[in-house]
Amino acid sequence: MQPVILDTDVASLSHKRKLQGPVATRLIGRRPLITFITFGELMKWAEIRHWGIRSRQELADWLSNIPVLPGDEAVAATWGRLSAAAAQRGRPRPTNDMWIAACCLTYDLPLATLNFKDYEDFATHHGLRLLGGE
Repeated sequence: MQPVILDTDVASLSHKRKLQGPVATRLIGRRPLITFITFGELMKWAEIRHWGIRSRQELADWLSNIPVLPGDEAVAATWGRLSAAAAQRGRPRPTNDMWIAACCLTYDLPLATLNFKDYEDFATHHGLRLLGGE
């Protein structure tokens, strides 16, 4: 199975079994992974939305089957390059999007996202591969 990193939007919809359309089709036969950022964002949403025990357990069960890519030195170095390049272009990007892109580029894996606009600079200038409804 070819691995693919799930953006937080895709991970959330996948967990809820609500992911549809072209991105869902393109994930068939692929091994989903998430980044440490997506893991943190999912935990944040559970806290903000005051999820109960059952909902938290469902998320934990889903996450138990999804490897989490760490934010190590190689990812941090890539993030630094992305951040500097975006600032030099006059287009600073959201921090979490840069971390997710940095993981994808460091591990040379595509990103499944519904938010193409959030990642188009990384695709155009750094070769980030996007998987979804294009």
